[in-house]
Amino acid sequence: MLKRRNQKPRWARPNNYSDDVHSTWLMQEMLYYLHFCLMSSILGHGNSRAFKKEKEGGCPPPPQVEKRTWGSRLPGEAADGGRGAPVVARLTGPRLEHPLLKAPPEAPGGSRAALRFPNRTEARLRLAPRVLQPEDRRRPPWKHVRAASGRLPNAVKALALSKAGRGLHTPGAGTRARSPALHPGRQPGRDHRAGAEAPSPGRAPLARAAVARATGAAPAADPPRETRYRSPLAGSDRRGHGGSHDVLLPEQENDAKLRGLAAPSNLSMNQTLEGHSGSVQVVAWNEQYQKLTTSDQNGLIIVWMLYKGSWYEEMINSRNKSVVRSMSWNADGQKICIVYEDGAVIVGSVDGNRIWGKELKGIQLCHVAWSTDSKILLFGMANGEIHVYDNQGNFIIKMRLSCLVNVTGAISIAGIHWYHGTEGYVEPDCPCLAICFDNGRCQIMRHENDRNTGMHVVSIQWNHTGSVLAVAGSQKVVTQDKDVNTVQFYTPFGEHLGTLKVPGKRMSALSWEGGGLKIALAVDSFIYFANIRPDYKWGYCSNTVVYAYTTPDRPEYCVVFWDTKNNEKYVKYVKSLISVTTCGDFCILATKADESHPQEEDETETLGAMFVLVLCNSIGTPLDPKYIDIVPLFVTMTKTHVIAASKEAFYIWQYRVAKKLMALEINQITRPRREGRERVYHVDDTPSASVDGVPDYSKAIQGTRDPICAITASDKTLIVGRESGTIQRYSLPNVGLIQKYFLNCRAYRLSLNCNSSRLAIIDISGVLTFFDLDSRAMDSTGQQVIGELLKLERKDVWDMKWAKDNPDLFAMMEKTRMYVFRNLDPEEPIQTSGYICNFEDLEIKSVLLDEILKDPEHPNKDYMLNFEIRSLRDSRALLEKVGIEDASQFIEDNPHPRLWRLLAEAALQKLDLCTAEQAFVRCEDYQGIKFVKRLGNLQSEAMKQAEVVAYFGRFEEAERMYLDMDRRDLAIGLRLKLVDWFRVLHLLKTGSGVADDSLLEQAHNAIGDYFADRQKWLNAVEYYVQGRNQERLAECYYMLEDYEGLESLASSLPENHKLLPDIAQMFVRVGMCGQAVTAFLRCNQPKAAVDTCVHLHQWNKAVELAKSHNMKEIGSLLARYASHLLEKNKTLEAIELYRKASYFFDAAKLMFKIADEEAKKRAKPLRVKKLYVLAALLVQQHQEQVKSAQRGKAGGESSEAASALAGFLEEEVLPTAGRFTDSAWRGAEAYHFFVLAQRQLYEGYVDTALQTAFHLRDYEDIIPAVEIYSLLALCACASRAFGTCSKAFIKLESLETLSSEQKQQYEDLALEIFTKHTPKDNRKSELDSLLEGGEGKLPTCVATGRPITEYQFWMCSVCRHCVHAQEISSCAFCPLCHSAVGKCSPEDLATAYNNRGQIKYFRVDFYEAMDDYTSAIEVQPSFEIPYYNRGLILYRLGYFDEALEDFKKVLDLNPGFQDAILSLKQTILDKEEKQRRKTKRNIEKNY
Repeated sequence: MLKRRNQKPRWARPNNYSDDVHSTWLMQEMLYYLHFCLMSSILGHGNSRAFKKEKEGGCPPPPQVEKRTWGSRLPGEAADGGRGAPVVARLTGPRLEHPLLKAPPEAPGGSRAALRFPNRTEARLRLAPRVLQPEDRRRPPWKHVRAASGRLPNAVKALALSKAGRGLHTPGAGTRARSPALHPGRQPGRDHRAGAEAPSPGRAPLARAAVARATGAAPAADPPRETRYRSPLAGSDRRGHGGSHDVLLPEQENDAKLRGLAAPSNLSMNQTLEGHSGSVQVVAWNEQYQKLTTSDQNGLIIVWMLYKGSWYEEMINSRNKSVVRSMSWNADGQKICIVYEDGAVIVGSVDGNRIWGKELKGIQLCHVAWSTDSKILLFGMANGEIHVYDNQGNFIIKMRLSCLVNVTGAISIAGIHWYHGTEGYVEPDCPCLAICFDNGRCQIMRHENDRNTGMHVVSIQWNHTGSVLAVAGSQKVVTQDKDVNTVQFYTPFGEHLGTLKVPGKRMSALSWEGGGLKIALAVDSFIYFANIRPDYKWGYCSNTVVYAYTTPDRPEYCVVFWDTKNNEKYVKYVKSLISVTTCGDFCILATKADESHPQEEDETETLGAMFVLVLCNSIGTPLDPKYIDIVPLFVTMTKTHVIAASKEAFYIWQYRVAKKLMALEINQITRPRREGRERVYHVDDTPSASVDGVPDYSKAIQGTRDPICAITASDKTLIVGRESGTIQRYSLPNVGLIQKYFLNCRAYRLSLNCNSSRLAIIDISGVLTFFDLDSRAMDSTGQQVIGELLKLERKDVWDMKWAKDNPDLFAMMEKTRMYVFRNLDPEEPIQTSGYICNFEDLEIKSVLLDEILKDPEHPNKDYMLNFEIRSLRDSRALLEKVGIEDASQFIEDNPHPRLWRLLAEAALQKLDLCTAEQAFVRCEDYQGIKFVKRLGNLQSEAMKQAEVVAYFGRFEEAERMYLDMDRRDLAIGLRLKLVDWFRVLHLLKTGSGVADDSLLEQAHNAIGDYFADRQKWLNAVEYYVQGRNQERLAECYYMLEDYEGLESLASSLPENHKLLPDIAQMFVRVGMCGQAVTAFLRCNQPKAAVDTCVHLHQWNKAVELAKSHNMKEIGSLLARYASHLLEKNKTLEAIELYRKASYFFDAAKLMFKIADEEAKKRAKPLRVKKLYVLAALLVQQHQEQVKSAQRGKAGGESSEAASALAGFLEEEVLPTAGRFTDSAWRGAEAYHFFVLAQRQLYEGYVDTALQTAFHLRDYEDIIPAVEIYSLLALCACASRAFGTCSKAFIKLESLETLSSEQKQQYEDLALEIFTKHTPKDNRKSELDSLLEGGEGKLPTCVATGRPITEYQFWMCSVCRHCVHAQEISSCAFCPLCHSAVGKCSPEDLATAYNNRGQIKYFRVDFYEAMDDYTSAIEVQPSFEIPYYNRGLILYRLGYFDEALEDFKKVLDLNPGFQDAILSLKQTILDKEEKQRRKTKRNIEKNY
C-alpha cells in the first residue's frame, strides 16, 4: 500500500560521489545563492549575509532525485493512476525551518508587519467525572482554563497533538508547496523560538508581551492590548502557494522559578513539512511509533518520520481517483485504516504493507474509527449513518443512533472518537465511544444517552484518560446575532461539565495534549491553547498526600498514601472510588458498595446499602467502614464528624478512633452504639438540635426543588449550600438550623475559617467571594440582618485554603498565581500551579499534582513546595540584618505565635535570655520557658552555648562542645535523650575511664532492639549476646530458625529458669517434641511435657513419660480422643492414633472393619487387598508385642508397662478376636489370588490362571461365591478344562444368593457351552492333585499361584508366605505384603540364588546357572556352596584354571569340604593330562 522512502538523510554523501555530481551540486548552490539574494532584496532582507551565515554553519545539501511510487491498486483502478505516472522524479533541495512565534520581517520600504495576539480567554474548568448513578449526578465543579494563541501562515484545517505534548501538527490550506527559497525571514542555524532572537527597540514591548502570554507570567509593562501575530505572507496572494505542514514543538522551560506551572512552555516551530501539492485535510498521529500521517485534497498520503531531530517523508501513497476523508490508527499503532470519499477502504500495516482493500459501492465515506481491541471498524457515511464492520472488512450491522430520533433534515457526522483505554478507565465498563453530529446531537456509547449540545459541531476528542469528552463547534447566542465558538465538555456518562468560549470566526479542529492539562483549538488561522486544571481525587493529612489514579491493567482506582516526610508510599486498590476527603490524621474514601462482599448486619441495619465511607489512617489502613444509602456527592469531615450529602439530604457520622477521647465524645459514650452517632437529615427539614435515634434513610429519597450543591464544616458549624444561592447554617455536634443566608450565586465550593466566622464561596464561574456569618447590619427597611457579603471579589479562582491558626489569613490560586490575603489585603503573588495542602504557622505547603500524576508510582519530594508569607519573611530579614529590638517591635505590631517563636530562637542564639523568655511567654511555649530558666542557672557561658546548640538540633556540634569541656557524661546524656544508642556505645568504649557496665549492657540491648525491630536478627543476636539478654536472644534464635542455638541456650540455663517454659513452647510450635519435652522437664513441668507429646502425636513418648512420672490420666485421655475421632467418622485417624500408641490390636480391628466395608461396596480389589494387608501387619505387630511382654514377664521384669497400657481403652477383647489373630492374612490372600488370577487370564496364561482360581474356593467367606465360581468357570473354559468348568456352573446354579433370572442366564450359558464341548478335563491327573485337600496340602507360591514342590524356595520374613526361588529373583517386593525383598537375610537370598542356579544346572543352562552362582557369591562372599557349584560347571566346560581358583576358595572357607578336595585333585590331574596331550600333538605336528 505505502512505499517506503530512503531513510538516509538528504545530505548523506555516498562513497561513489563523482565529480560530475559535485559540479552539478556547485551549480545548484550558485543558483540557490542567486535566488536567495533576489528574494531577500524583494522582501527587504538586505544583503546575502544570511546565506553566508548559512555557509558558515555548513553547506546546503546537494539536490537529490527521489523516486516516488504508489501502493497497490484497488479493484477497477487504472494502471497508470497516480499523479501523472507510476514513477515521477523531482528535484529536491534542503529543508529549512520556519519561525512561528517571532516578530515578522520588515516589509519592503522598511515598514514592519503588525504583530498581534488574539484575545486571551480566561475561564475556569474543573474536569473530573463523578462516578454516580445517572439519576444522582450533579454538575461537577470547574477549574481554571487559560487560553493562549499563535497565528500560522495558513488557515488551520486539522490538529494532532502527540502524547505529553511532544509536537503539535497543523496542516495549512494552500494548494502548492513552497520552495525553501520562498520563505522570507528563514535563516538556517538560528533559534526560531518565540522571543529567542534579541528584538529591536521597536519590537521589545511586543516580544515581551508574547513571552509573558506564552508562559503565563505578567509582563513588566502595562497589560498588553489585543494583539495578533500575522503570517509573514499575510496580505499576499497565496493562490498556488500552499500545502505546507507545520510541526510545533512545546519548548520546555528549565527555570526553577517556573517549576510546577500548569503551562510554563513557549511554543516554537520545529519544522515546516513540505510534500503536499494541495490543501492538507486529514492528519493522524501514531503515538506508539511516533509517526505522522497526512493527506491533502488530491488524495496524496504521506507518512512522516522523525530522524535526528527532523521530519522526513517515510512513505507515500496516492490513488488519484478520490479524496481521503479520514484516517485512523488502531490502539497498538500496528494498523491504519484509510477511507476515501468514493467508498474505497484500505487497511495497511505500520511498515507500509497493505493488509486488505475494499470498495463499498454506492457509499460515500467520511469517518472511520477502530475499536479498543482492533476487532471492529466504524465507518461514518456522508448521510449520517454509521456502519459496523469487522477488521477484515465484512459488514456486521448498522448502528442504531438514539440521539437522532425525531430529527429531520440533512445531517452529517462531526466526529467519531473511540477511547482506547491506554491510561485506564474512570470505572469498569466505562463508556468510551463518542459520536457527534453537526446539529449538536451527541451519543456516548455504553448506555444510550441523547445529549443535545445546541451547537454546530466540527470536532470531538476524548482526553488521555477517557474521563472528559471535548466537543468543539459554534453556538447561537441570544443577545448576539452571530455564532460564538464554544467547546463543551462532558463526562463518559453524558454529564455536562462546562462550556469554554473561544474568539474567532470559525473553529475547525481541537486536540488534547497528552497529559490532559492543555487543549489546542484551531480557529481561523490561529491556534488557541487552554490550560485545564483537573479536579483530582486527592487530599492531605498528617504529612501524607493521598491521591488516586487509574491504570489500564486494573479496573480499580489505585490510591497512594505518600508520606512526604519519610518518602514512603502505601498503595491501596479501591473499586468505584467517588472522592477522597481528608482532615487531621485521617482520610475518608467514598466508594460504591461491592456487591460481591456484602456488609455484615452489625455494620448497618439498612441491608443493601449502596455506598461506603471508609475511614483510613495516614498509611491507608481501614479503621471503620460505614455503609450508607445516600449518594455521597459531597463529603467533608472535621476532627470528630464526617458529613456526606446527596442532592436532597445529608448524613452525619461521628467517628471514633483509638485515641484519647475528647470531653464531647466521653459525654456520648454511654449511649447505644448507633444512637446519636449517625444521623440523616433532609435539606428541607428544620432540625432542633435534639439527638435522634437510628438514622432514617427514607428521607434521602424525598425530592427537593432546591438541591444541595456544596457543603463544608468546622468543629461547631455545618454549612450547606443550595443551587438557588441559599446558605443554611447548622450547629454541631447537635444538629440544629441556626440561620439561612441568601446569595446571588450558585456555590461550587465552600470553606470556613478557623473560628467559623467567615465563609469563602467559589461559585461555578470561578468567582471567589466572602461572607461574614456573624455581622449584623440594618437593611433598607430598618430590620436587622445577620450576615454580610464582603466587598472582596476575585475571578478565575480554582483553589483556596484558610489558615488554621488565623481567621483573617487565607491563600488562593488564581490562574497560575498564588495570592496570600491578610484582612482581605493581598500580598505579592507567587507563580505556581500547585494544589494547596496546608496553611499553618505562616507557611503554605502545596503539591504539584500535575507532575506527580505523570509518574504516579514514583512521587518525588521535589514536588512538595513550601512558601513563607510576607510577615514571616520580613521578620526573618529583620532579625538577620537589623537586630532583635527592631524585629521585636515589628513582631509586636504583627503578632503571631510563629513570629514570637522565631524571635525567641534568635534571642537564644545570642544568649539574650530575657527577650527569649518574653517571646516564649507570648507564644505560650512552656517548654521553652523552662529551658530559659535552666539556662539562667548555668554559670558557664560555654555550657549555655552548648545547651542552646543542642536545643536547635545541632547535636554533633553540641557533643563536640561537651567533649571539649571534658564532660563526656553530658555528651552521653545528650545521646541518651536522643535515643542514639550507637553513639552512646561509641562514647562508652572510647572513654578513658572505666565504662559503666550497666549502661554498657543497656546500650547493647537497645541496639539489639533496634536491629530486632527491623527484623535484622543476625545483628540483633550479636548485641544481645553482649548484653546478656537471654529472653530476646531466644526470640532471635526462634525467628532465625536457629534451633540448635535455641537448644544450646536452653541447656545453658539453670534448672527452673523462668525462660525455659517459653523456649519449650517455641519448640512445640515448630513440632520439635524431644527438645520441648527436655525443656519442660528441666523446669519441672512433666504434665506440660505429656501434653506436648499428645499434641504432637508422639504417643509412645507420652506413655513412657506417664509411666516414669506415675501419671495415669493419659490412658483416659487417649481413649477419649479415639472416641472423638470415631464419632466424627475419622476412622483412619483413630487407627493412626492406636498404632502410634502401640495399640496394634485395636487398630487392626478398625482396619479389618474398613476392609470389610470396602469389600461390601464392591470397591477395587487391589484397594481391598491393601487394606487387608495393613490389617494383617497390625495383627502381626500385636503378636510381636505380646511375645515381647511374655518374654519380659518370664524374665521376672516388672509388669508396670502392662498396667499403664491397660488404662488406655476400657474395652474387653471380643470373642471374635481369633479371626484376627489366627488367620490375619486370609483376607489379603483371598483378594491377592483374585487379582492374580484375572491378571494371568488377561495376559494369556490360562493354565496358570486356572490353578490360581482353584485357590479361591477356600475364601468363600471373604469373596462372594458368585464371583469366585464365575472366575473359575471362565478360566476353566479358556483352559479347555470343561469338566472343571461344568462343576463351576453347577455351583453357580445352586447358589441361593442368585435370583431365578440370574440362575436361568447361567443355565442358558452352560447349555450353549456344553452342547459344543464335552464336560471333561484333558489333564485330569494334574487337576485331581490340585483338588486334593487336607493337611498334607503343598504350600502355594504367591507369585504364580502354583504349588511349591521343590525343597528350596523363598519365604517372606514379614508375612511368612512362600515364593518359588526362580521367581523371587525378578521381584523387588513380596507379591503379597509388598515388603521389600531386601529385608530378608543375606544367607536366605544367597541360598535362593544358589538353588535357582542348581535348577538351571539340571536344565543344562550352564552359563545362566553360573550367573546365579555369581549373584549368590556377591550377596554372601563367605558362602562356599556357590563357589563349589560354579567350579564344577567350569570343570565340565574345560576351564581348569578358573575351576581350580573356585575349588581353592571353597577349601579356604571350609577346609573340611571333602567333595571340594576330591574335585580339586581331579581338576589338577585332568589339567596335566590335557597339557601332555597338547605337547604331544605339537611334537607330532613338527615332525
